Formats: sequence, structure tokens, C-alpha cells
Amino acid sequence: MALRSIRKQEDEILRKKSREVAESDILLEKNQNLIDDMLETMYHYNGVGLAAVQVGMLKQIIDVEDGKEPYVLINPKILKTKGSKECEEGCLSFPNEFGKVIRPTEVIVEYYDRKAKKVKLKAKDLLAQAVCHEIDHLNGIVFIDLVIPGTLEYITPEE
Repeated sequence: MALRSIRKQEDEILRKKSREVAESDILLEKNQNLIDDMLETMYHYNGVGLAAVQVGMLKQIIDVEDGKEPYVLINPKILKTKGSKECEEGCLSFPNEFGKVIRPTEVIVEYYDRKAKKVKLKAKDLLAQAVCHEIDHLNGIVFIDLVIPGTLEYITPEE
């Protein structure tokens, strides 16, 4: 495993759409290594989620964490959403920037796991927020596009 560099807000790749991973390619060593590297990178930077595009790979792969276990979602598709709430959100690609966005309180998402098994996940609250945030990345959408006007803040990091 290796830490990957996180692409920052001015990087054009963050605005590009990611490509689906062929089911037959999920188990390839290069994709499994990417997944491992993404997890290590997400944890190193204390993230709740990470999309492959954030480490420079235009592949529909995301990692999210619910505080108990990490989930790897390949080619995720949101099937259903429920409710909505205003959430505080940030992003590893936009360090020290935070704002309020509206996200569903619950989502049902279908995806392939890292073993190429098709899975459905019912995610609530923070996990639902993270899934939506990372799927947005796969579509070239970043959280600042969704921030409620007047709520974006830059927090100066402590030294």
C-alpha cells in the first residue's frame, strides 16, 4: 500500500466524469492496489470518504467509512433517496474549506464490492452523506458547487 497525492481544487481532473470499471477488471491487481492505496490515503488524511478521481484516477471507485468499517463501492448507483437535511461538509480536495449542503438522510446504493460481487447498501445519516459526496466526485461535481450561499468558510489550520 502507498499514500497517494490528493488532487486539490484547482486540478481540472476533479471536474471530469469518471469511467465505469468493467466487472471483469475489478479483480485486477492494479485496481486492488488502487483500492488499498485509497483506503490508506483516506485514513492518513482523516477522511470519511475518497473517490479515485481525487487521487488522479478517472475510475468509478469510492471508499467511505461509517466509523466501524470501510466500504469500497465500484460503479455505485443511487437507487433511492429519502428525506433531506442540511449538513456541514468539507473535502480532502478542498482543505480547510467547509460549508452547508443539503443531502438525503438515507440512500440505497447498488455497487460492486472489491470482490466483484454486486451489493446493495442502505446508508443513513453521515454514511449517506459521504456516499452522495463521493458519487458526486465521480460525476465531476465538487461540494462547493452545492454549498448553500453564504455558508462557505475557510478555517485557518492550527500550526
